[in-house]
Amino acid sequence: MNQGKVKWGVLGVAGIAVRKVIPGMQKGEWSTVTAIASRDLAKAEDAAHQLGISKAYGSYEELLADPEIEATYNPLPNHLHVPWSIKAAEAGKHVLCEKPLSLTVAEGRTLLATRNRCSVKIGEAFMVKTHPQWLRVRDLVRHGVVGELRAIVGAFSYFNRDPKNVRNVADWGGGGMMDIGCYPITTSRWIFGEEPLRVASVMERDPEFGTDRLSSVIMEFPAGQAVFTCSTQMVPYQRMQFLGTKGHIEIEIPFNAPNDRPTRIFVDDGRDVLGTGIRTETIPVCDQYTVQGDSFSRAIREGGEVPVPLEDAIANMAVIEAVFRSAESGRWEKPEPV
Repeated sequence: MNQGKVKWGVLGVAGIAVRKVIPGMQKGEWSTVTAIASRDLAKAEDAAHQLGISKAYGSYEELLADPEIEATYNPLPNHLHVPWSIKAAEAGKHVLCEKPLSLTVAEGRTLLATRNRCSVKIGEAFMVKTHPQWLRVRDLVRHGVVGELRAIVGAFSYFNRDPKNVRNVADWGGGGMMDIGCYPITTSRWIFGEEPLRVASVMERDPEFGTDRLSSVIMEFPAGQAVFTCSTQMVPYQRMQFLGTKGHIEIEIPFNAPNDRPTRIFVDDGRDVLGTGIRTETIPVCDQYTVQGDSFSRAIREGGEVPVPLEDAIANMAVIEAVFRSAESGRWEKPEPV
C-alpha cells in the first residue's frame, strides 16, 4: 500500500478553494496539496505563491497529466463539475467534487460508470458530514436524547446580487437551492437516516438573473417532516433544529462553522418553553475542511468509503429536482433517484 500523505491537485482558483479548502487541507495529517491549475497561468502562480503550493499549471489538462497527483479537488462552477470530474477520473485521479456534484440526476449517474470503469473514488464535498458537531448531533438523536425525532427545521441565507458571481448565473447552475438549499436537504436525510417520500416547495426567482432567490420546502419522511427556507437575497443567517417527542437540539452555526473558535449545540430536555432545560455542548475548535480532506484521503489509503459517496450525492440531487418540479407544478413531487 502506498504510504504517506495523499498528493492533491486543485482544479481552479475558486474562492472557496483558495480561502477555505486548501488552507484546511494543508493542515491535514493525511493530505497535502501539491499542485493548483487555472486557465490563466498567472492566477495559478499567484495562488500557488500565496498558499505555498509547489506546482502551478496554466491548464487543467496539465495538472491531470501530472503523474505525482493522486487526487483532485474540483471547485469549478456547477456546470463544470461532472465534465472535469470525469476527465480527472479517466486520468486515474480520485475526485472530491464540490456540491452539488451535478446539475441533474441523469448527469450525476454518468459518474457511476466512470467511477467503476476507472477504479477511483469519487465523492461530494459536503464538509458538514465530517464536522464533529454534526456527528455529535447524529449520535444524540440516535441515542434517543430528543425521544423520537419528528421534525427538522432549518434556515440558510445570505445576500448577493452581484451579476458576475457564479451563484447568480442560471446557465451555470446558479441559484439558492443548488448553492445552499442542498445543505438542509442532505443533513435532513442524514439525520433522519431515510429518504423523503415526497416534497413540496414554493420558489421565487430573481427577475434579472432567473435564479431562485427565495425558496421554502417541506419534505415528508417516513419518520417525520423537515422544513427549511433558503435565500440568496436575505439577511445572512443559518440554523438547524431537531425536534422530538421529548426534547430538541439546535446547532448554532450548522454550515459555515468557524475554524478559529469552538462551535455550540444546544440540547433541550423539553421541560418548558423558557429554556430552563437547555444545556450547551461546546465542540472543540477544528477546521471542517481539514477533517473532510483527511477523511477522503484516509479512504484512499485504507480502501474505505469516502464521506459522501456518489450514490448519496445522486439521491440528494433527486430531492433537489423534485423541489424544482414542485415549484413549477404546485403539487407534491416524489424524488426519483433512478
